[in-house]
Amino acid sequence: MEINGKPLLMVHDFEQAARDTLPHNAYEYLEGGVADDLTVRENRTVFDRMHLNPQALVDVSKLDTSLDLFGMKLAFPVLLAPTGYHKLFHPDGELETLRGAEASGAHFMTACFSTVAYEEIASAATRPLSFQLYLQPHREHTKAIVDTVLGAGCAALCVTVDVPVNGPRDRELRSGFGLPEGAERSNLSFLGQSLAHAPHRPAGRDIYSPVRAPNATWSELQWLRSVTPVPLIIKGLLNPEEAEKAIDCGCDGVIVSNHGGRSIDTAPAAITALPRIVQRVRGRVPVLVDGGIRRGTDVFKCLALGAKAVLIGRPYLYGLAVAGAAGVARVVEILRTELEMAMGLMGCARLSDITAARLWQP
Repeated sequence: MEINGKPLLMVHDFEQAARDTLPHNAYEYLEGGVADDLTVRENRTVFDRMHLNPQALVDVSKLDTSLDLFGMKLAFPVLLAPTGYHKLFHPDGELETLRGAEASGAHFMTACFSTVAYEEIASAATRPLSFQLYLQPHREHTKAIVDTVLGAGCAALCVTVDVPVNGPRDRELRSGFGLPEGAERSNLSFLGQSLAHAPHRPAGRDIYSPVRAPNATWSELQWLRSVTPVPLIIKGLLNPEEAEKAIDCGCDGVIVSNHGGRSIDTAPAAITALPRIVQRVRGRVPVLVDGGIRRGTDVFKCLALGAKAVLIGRPYLYGLAVAGAAGVARVVEILRTELEMAMGLMGCARLSDITAARLWQP
């Protein structure tokens, strides 16, 4: 794939092309974190500091990247993370993302704040989708969202718990970011225009969002478990004790995440927190991770530290902004191919061969 005569060979090429393509405020929304972007950078630089420990003379003539996850059979362990407002990046929004996901074979976890309703996305899908939920200030509103997506065939529900209040997204504020005309939180349209079209960030000293629950506690997670018959995944944990609580509440999976550096600044990189949570979980449920993944070797390192799979967010949005569905598919293809290359070069023919022994111990 080329843009303006320049080949797009790696995820970083798509990032540069997205910067050249998108309006400034949309790019700042996509790329920015909170405060000084320290956690955004840490998500990336930790991978660069980790070294691999190759092994030679292993038969890697046949590689197997397949896995079973939450009752789904996946061809490779890279999922599309839930990200909001895809109409910022393409006129067809999440429908175009879905086309790219289907072309690449990647599982698509749709977002609560999508600009196309889940039912419409699901009706166009040929494979199972999952849905990411923000608990709402009123339980009956949360229940209505859950009932809607379950009725549309949702295969798994992912509840994000790490943004009860707004953080200081200074880059968004400086750029004057706001939802453009025609972009709304389509899954919340039943709540009325005031919430579906509520400002992306309240003004002044108001740190609360009208479409996220600041009063949610573990009891709310237990209630959500009681009304969710499909696998329930919790996203946004960095602490082992909380992973333990999530399992006690009935969660079927944990996603280690710092919200891509968009929640609280100076939190550790997700991959830094990953080993402790894997150790605490002890294989009882799958542990996934997101944040900073840009190379196949990054995926490999996450798997070596115990992740069952990884999620990518910004990378596929770069692809969506640059080339629509074809861009999404190409970004996934790059990471999938680079993971296979890493496995071959590291002497790992199957995902189960990727262990901590393949990380260099100084």
